[in-house]
Amino acid sequence: MPIDRRAAMQKDGKWKGEGNYEAARQYDEGATAHARDKDKVKTEAEAAKTAVDGPEGDELRAAEKEGRSHARS
Repeated sequence: MPIDRRAAMQKDGKWKGEGNYEAARQYDEGATAHARDKDKVKTEAEAAKTAVDGPEGDELRAAEKEGRSHARS
């Protein structure tokens, strides 16, 4: 199937190829900023622990197992 160059280009006219470098950069910056917010990360970790220890724990562990089954080793 031929590549539709118009669909692969952003309005800025730059070829994105196999990935969108701008989107990857924005994601990386956001993830780094989030990780630096130690209070927010701690609050989210506590909420996750409460959820895993609570009534939805079995469902969360099953979802984690399913996700891990798709991970590369």
